Amino acid sequence: MIRLFRHYFSFTSVFFTLGEGLLIYISVFLATYFFFDIDLSETSPLYPVIWFKILLITLITQLSLYFNDLYSQKITNDYLDLFTRIMQSIGITSITLAIIYFIFPSSMIGRGIYFISLIFLLFFLVSWRLLYAFAVKKRYFGEKAIILGIGELAHDIINELDAKKDIGYYISSIISKNRDSGAEKDNTIIPIHYGFDSICKIAREEDCKNVIVALDEKRGMLPTEELLKCKVSGVNIIDGEMFYERITGKLLIEKIHPSMLIFSDGFVKSKTSRLVKRIIGFSLAVMGIIILAPLLILVAIAIKVDSRGPVFYVQERVGENEKIFKMYKFRSMKEDAEKISGPTWATDDDARITRVGKLIRKLRIDELPQLLNVLKGDMSFVGPRPEREFFTTELAKKIPYYEERFTVKPGITGYAQILYPYGASEKDALEKLKYDLYYIKNMSLILDFIVMVKTVKIILLGRGAR
Repeated sequence: MIRLFRHYFSFTSVFFTLGEGLLIYISVFLATYFFFDIDLSETSPLYPVIWFKILLITLITQLSLYFNDLYSQKITNDYLDLFTRIMQSIGITSITLAIIYFIFPSSMIGRGIYFISLIFLLFFLVSWRLLYAFAVKKRYFGEKAIILGIGELAHDIINELDAKKDIGYYISSIISKNRDSGAEKDNTIIPIHYGFDSICKIAREEDCKNVIVALDEKRGMLPTEELLKCKVSGVNIIDGEMFYERITGKLLIEKIHPSMLIFSDGFVKSKTSRLVKRIIGFSLAVMGIIILAPLLILVAIAIKVDSRGPVFYVQERVGENEKIFKMYKFRSMKEDAEKISGPTWATDDDARITRVGKLIRKLRIDELPQLLNVLKGDMSFVGPRPEREFFTTELAKKIPYYEERFTVKPGITGYAQILYPYGASEKDALEKLKYDLYYIKNMSLILDFIVMVKTVKIILLGRGAR
């Protein structure tokens, strides 16, 4: 896997995305070169302009593919759905480019070039994706790994690698110290070896350069001498908890000891990065309020017409350093909804939610007034979602490391929100904390940008929140 800005990316996924971008670029180039009399040589005055126009088409096409969920490995397993989504993406690209060309006529590459390029584009996109799916299935890009352990952690890692075949690793063998009949029943494919005195021998026989130590309990169980022998012979020894973090984007809280967090290379919060994030957040909040003003007014009127009560819902939430602040939202529930029920999480088909409330919650428009919280400095655009003190007090007693989420400003959107569905229980709070701690550990402007882009994608695909 590739680590950029403290965040891990699958090498095969990066290769696939860049390769597809190159093919899209080539498709437009071929249409320009073969069907139109345009000089593309370096001496031509049109040379830099043409290449920029082709790049514009490439970027718009890949964005359309992304927002149609076509960079998910699971989607490419259904070929009919794959073809349908590609056609939808091409349609969205065509409409987007038509709008851009109408507003900026000089950005048009030439009459008919884009539509001619669709012939090459469709052929390359389908062929590339089928070829990539075949290569991943045959493990042409995968690295062999031996997993040490047969317990819960090892089981979780194996399941994750099986579900995400493009990560770049596959398990060739399992090595366990003792026989476990229950674990053997769950696994019928991967060979299981017993005894830790032959780890290096098995790695050598299988030509495997990776050993993942996924023992549920390392005290008195870790085969130090054998692992050191493997290490000096050139085999990579990978900590199971850290490997799980890389491939899932979350911390396995149940298995983490405080020392792992203390000695980790994450949780960097420099004054410079905080200042830059604050400046960017403040600027975006000002622009957002100005640009979205007509929509905000329209929503406010709809709320007043739909049900009795105020437009805004103001509620105390717990922010950075456990400071209480007032968070603003558009009211989506009936007035005084909690007078009878008391503090409680929202649920599916919650009777307290109004008709307008259902719509603005689905589109996440109810969160827009939190731009004011960003202006005031109580919140950021990206961060753990702020909870009410009633819930945080109880959750901090039951969930380890829960209070660590108060070390950063809460956000309008968050890493947990884009990767985990709405949670309305203690179990959900634990799962969300795994993602929140990963975000806090690996905070960067790049990770914030990824969260923002995925948030837009979720809204456009209609995957709202309660």
